[in-house]
Amino acid sequence: MPTFHDAQTGAAITVRVTPRAKKTEVIGLMEDGTIRIRVAAVPEEGKANQALIEFLARALGISASQIDIMGGLSSERKLISLIGITPAEVERVMKGLARAGKVKAKAAGVPSNSRAAKAKKKVAKKKKG
Repeated sequence: MPTFHDAQTGAAITVRVTPRAKKTEVIGLMEDGTIRIRVAAVPEEGKANQALIEFLARALGISASQIDIMGGLSSERKLISLIGITPAEVERVMKGLARAGKVKAKAAGVPSNSRAAKAKKKVAKKKKG
């Protein structure tokens, strides 16, 4: 009788995706551990999913072929399988990327996703131009 072994190591993550963004970026971590990511691609014909996979591959330093969307192909919430990277490595990278976005917002003195942040950016652009 054959014995089966799990020869692959990896992590599973949940992601909440917002398509049609100005740029693709991690915008935060939710209380339940879900990673919030904006993607610049539109959610048509799998373009946003492909952009998400390519972004995760670059950010995590793994091949796109090591990333699979296991659930939520047509939903904003997705369950993603990552092969060849530990959960601890994923957490370290995602927290760093989320923190980088928050640092930019804190430098401006307001949360990055608030209306006040957008208004402040507009005022700054008008002063320059």
